[in-house]
Amino acid sequence: MRLPSETDEAPAPSRRALLFGGAATVAGAATGFALGSASSIATAAPAGEPLHGQETVAFHGLRQPGIETPAPAFVSFVGMNLLLPADAGMDEEREVLRRVLKLISADAARLMSGRGILADTEPELATNPARLTVTAGLGPRAVKLMNPALVPAWLKDLEPFQMDRLDKAWGQSDLVLQICGDDRMSLAHAARAILKDLRPVASRSWIQDGFRHSRGSQDQAATMRNLFGQLDGSGNPQGEMLERTLWGGEGLEPWVPGGTSLVLRRIEMDLDAWDHVDRPGRDFTLGRSQDSGAPLSGGGEFDSPDLQATDALGLPVVSPDSHVARSQAREADEKILRRGYNYLEGGSAGLLFASYQCDVSRQFLPIQRRLAAVDMLNEWTTPIGSAVYAILPGCVDGSYLGKELFAV
Repeated sequence: MRLPSETDEAPAPSRRALLFGGAATVAGAATGFALGSASSIATAAPAGEPLHGQETVAFHGLRQPGIETPAPAFVSFVGMNLLLPADAGMDEEREVLRRVLKLISADAARLMSGRGILADTEPELATNPARLTVTAGLGPRAVKLMNPALVPAWLKDLEPFQMDRLDKAWGQSDLVLQICGDDRMSLAHAARAILKDLRPVASRSWIQDGFRHSRGSQDQAATMRNLFGQLDGSGNPQGEMLERTLWGGEGLEPWVPGGTSLVLRRIEMDLDAWDHVDRPGRDFTLGRSQDSGAPLSGGGEFDSPDLQATDALGLPVVSPDSHVARSQAREADEKILRRGYNYLEGGSAGLLFASYQCDVSRQFLPIQRRLAAVDMLNEWTTPIGSAVYAILPGCVDGSYLGKELFAV
């Protein structure tokens, strides 16, 4: 009997051996690599480094989260349209909307607490919510379907503005979800999980992803910067003024108690052209110092600009055509809460401008009309998307968003 020599051809491995034996070999090698890597990482990482993946925000309450909640690092705005049965009656169509809101409420409550949705195929991706929030709003058709008597006068397309170049791809939808969080993985999972759950009753119209500074890269109270380098949101209201701005009071009435509104504008920014503007030109255009955010008339970032201040030649220190001068409130009602997020997609860059306010007509539109008429910053910015939504009140545990608002 001949013994096999070193030159004999080895028998071909079976398919099973390749699949399982090879996998075991790779797994073993990977395990060894992982252990070694983990050891070196553990040695290099500072002891007690804080993690924030387990931080949660409560879903249930009289108002929805994600508005006054401090803005986390990432956002996905998801626009959806209802899938209404052909030749269906009003009652049947209303039940579709009711089902949508029940699903959103149940899914949001689970995902924000770090649990996967029911029948989640990847529940492991939900275990680090990292301040995940889900906020739901309705477009004109959805509010009319819910209860025609509740449709606010401001819930409609914004009037046309001369600098707009709107693309219907980023236009009005029946519903919007604002999904925010500090972890891109859990946020992406949440958006996909909710969309899968809604597939039989709603179709996706668009998704707009945005980002801010990463968690821990700057003080949580610091104002974000947009891609022009500008501090974006310095004039946001605080305290009692914020309460009135969002939820009403002293003559401002919300469309329903606990509800507010969202104007979402997608603004394209010409970064290449902005690169050619020197720092004095940038400051003059903004009416603020780009580095500190302070008005050119003096003071700090959060001080109001003095539009009457003049220089040695008698010229205005803050140009009346600058962005800060045009956006400055002329009336007490002209206050909005800005929650902007930057976007970069291929060769396109810009700002997802989310404006929250109690009444679009009285608070947002006067500011927007002035900016549309004259604003030096318009030379480098172009609005390409626009939509308006009524934000629903919150709900208590055991209920769902909008339950009490449906017409009988």
